[in-house]
Order: sequence, then structure tokens, then C-alpha cells
Amino acid sequence: MHYPRAVNASIPDAVAPATALVIVPTYDEIDNLSSIVARVHAAVPTAHVLVVDDGSPDGTGDLAERMAASDDRVHVLHRTGKLGLGSAYVTGFRWGLERGYEVLVEMDADGSHPPEALPAMIDRVLAGGPGAPALVIGSRWVPGGSVVDWPVSRQVLSRGGNLYARLALGLRIKDVTAGFRVYRRAALAAMDLTSIDSKGYCFQVDMTLRTLDGGGSVEEHPIEFRERELGESKMSRAIVVEAMGRVTVWAVQRRLGSLLGRRPGPDWVVED
Repeated sequence: MHYPRAVNASIPDAVAPATALVIVPTYDEIDNLSSIVARVHAAVPTAHVLVVDDGSPDGTGDLAERMAASDDRVHVLHRTGKLGLGSAYVTGFRWGLERGYEVLVEMDADGSHPPEALPAMIDRVLAGGPGAPALVIGSRWVPGGSVVDWPVSRQVLSRGGNLYARLALGLRIKDVTAGFRVYRRAALAAMDLTSIDSKGYCFQVDMTLRTLDGGGSVEEHPIEFRERELGESKMSRAIVVEAMGRVTVWAVQRRLGSLLGRRPGPDWVVED
């Protein structure tokens, strides 16, 4: 899939030395952006934040510009329309890879993902050695993880979607749809990012499979996930339907590939 080129970016060709780039997609997040960036920098003072704004009509992009003007750890990409979460992360990944960051982070702007968990998650990715994961997922559904202020219906939807993906695809991961993630540079650099066209929950499942298919391991780190207090959720029924449909298609493709002796990688499937 071809992604439209971002425009009017207040970004230098080279950045000050930093290991981690936290990518924060935004659309109408003016009430949340300052707080989440401050929390990121309180947790990881050396981290850089890339705001990928999809033309927010509420002025989020303008706020991000003002923040970038006063803090060289903040960068902004302005896109011309609401192009979607997956597309925003792919744009951020490419930008970060071009500038040499060793760790690239997915994080929502609404405060649901706790930046305070980042030091431990980043340390695991940077641990080195054969046991270091290529991806650490901030997980709601492992021991020690939790959700706050979610209605039962949302919990059932999330748990059910994760269970279906886990069973259909043979994954051990408990929270494969989670959007709070820390990737090692090498894992993303090995992917064909131009071929990604999935969105929402589906994007996270897609990226997990690509990481495992590339030979990387995945770990889950327990987090406390909080429902947003300000602004409106971007989740929709269409995103859930897309995820379920694509997971089903991928499961069928992989079962057929397995029958034909073509396994995509050593780690993604649970052995009988």
C-alpha cells in the first residue's frame, strides 16, 4: 500500500542522540497531548516523541508544533487527512528507521497506555543476547495486567477478540490486539512496511505475526490500562469486523501453508 507523503514537518534531517522514539498518532487529541508527552519525558527523559497528526480540526497539530518549538525532543509530522492508525505508525516507523533510533514505540495519545511502564519495556528490548525480545507488548491480560474504567462489554469484546486470534492463529500471546508496544529496530527494518494495509486491532495482529515470522520473539509486560478521560474513542464496529475477518483469512492461509509444508516461522504457532 502506498502511503501519502507527510507535509509541513518540523523535523531536522538529523536528531540529537537518542535511543527511543515514541510514536504518537493524533486526531483531535488537543486535551491529552501535553499530558502524555510530559509523562513520557518524566519516565524516559532522553526519549524523542514523534507526533503524527492527521489534520486534526481541533488544533492538535498546532499544539504539537508549539511543543516542538520549545523542546527538541518533540517532532511533528502533519498529514493531509484522517488516514488511519496503522498508516500513522508505518509513517512513524519509516521516519524513525531513517534516523537511526534503536527502539520504536507505539503509544496512544489518550493516556490509556502508561508511559511509566516504558523503562522496563525498553530495557527488555535493549537487553541484547539471544533471549532479548524483538517486541515487548504492554499487556492487559497477563498476570499483573488490568483495565480500569472499562465496562464489562468492552472487556468481553477485548478478551473474546484476543481469544479468537490466539486460537485461530496458534499464538501464545494473551493480548495480541494491544497497541502499546516497543519494537527493536532490526525487527521493523526487516519488514516490508509498504505491504501493510491493516488498521486498528487488525494492524496489531498483523505486526505481531510479521515480527514472529521474521524470527523475532515477543514478550508481554503487564500494564494497567485506563479508559480515556478526555476526548472520544476512535474504535468502531467496522474496525472490529475488519480484524475478525482478516484473522480468519490469515488463519486459513497459514493452515493451508502448513499442510503444504510452508511454515512462516519457528515461533508463531503452538506445537501440538
